Amino acid sequence: MKKSLSCSIFLSLFMLLSSMNVSGQNVQLHYDMGRSYLTSTVEMFKPDAGGSTFFFIDLNYDPNVTGAYFEISRELCFWQESKADWLSVHLEYNGGLDTANGSYNNSWLGGLTYSGHSDDWSKTWSFSAMYKAIPGTLSLLGKKSMHNFQITGVWNMDFFDHWLSFNGFMDFWKEARPWQGTDYIFITEPQLWVNLNKLEGWENINLSVGTEVELSANFVAKGFHAMPTAALKWTF
Repeated sequence: MKKSLSCSIFLSLFMLLSSMNVSGQNVQLHYDMGRSYLTSTVEMFKPDAGGSTFFFIDLNYDPNVTGAYFEISRELCFWQESKADWLSVHLEYNGGLDTANGSYNNSWLGGLTYSGHSDDWSKTWSFSAMYKAIPGTLSLLGKKSMHNFQITGVWNMDFFDHWLSFNGFMDFWKEARPWQGTDYIFITEPQLWVNLNKLEGWENINLSVGTEVELSANFVAKGFHAMPTAALKWTF
């Protein structure tokens, strides 16, 4: 999952998290019901006065580690008092490897992010439009094709006094994939969590149970695919 917010929102969220003694780190464990293997995810989100930093690391197990994927992004915003406090500059790197395909293509992204939130912060969202450089990729005609784009949306919503959380992201980007006969890829991973720390006597047990559904087109293979998981999450 990816997260991004903008400008004065970063500073406000940082102060809110500090006052609540809440941080933006979590560890997730997913059982993929379609492919019958486990995936662990480590996420970190940290806002500050100049923006925010986010990264996640996915590891796939079958039963040993068969793949690893990493994303790190930085939102830059130093104009909290201006009328453009909803806008930030987005910088990002993606990469990884697996035992079947070797290294994934390194991707370097840069663009702008628009962000917003509800009055009580129970709902946040962002939209990023980015240039995406993927060095070494070749088009269907065998020509170098490193210049691409990506559009990303992120959301987080809490319901029923934080009993339920619904969050996720969607990515749509251009990347030459001659072996699939396509240049365009889409993926979204909505997650639904039940937060067990709302149970009486469980206030300090930051465990959530839920599910994620990976919906993609031309990502795993050509065409549309849906892959649900059963999952646990611990938030620090």
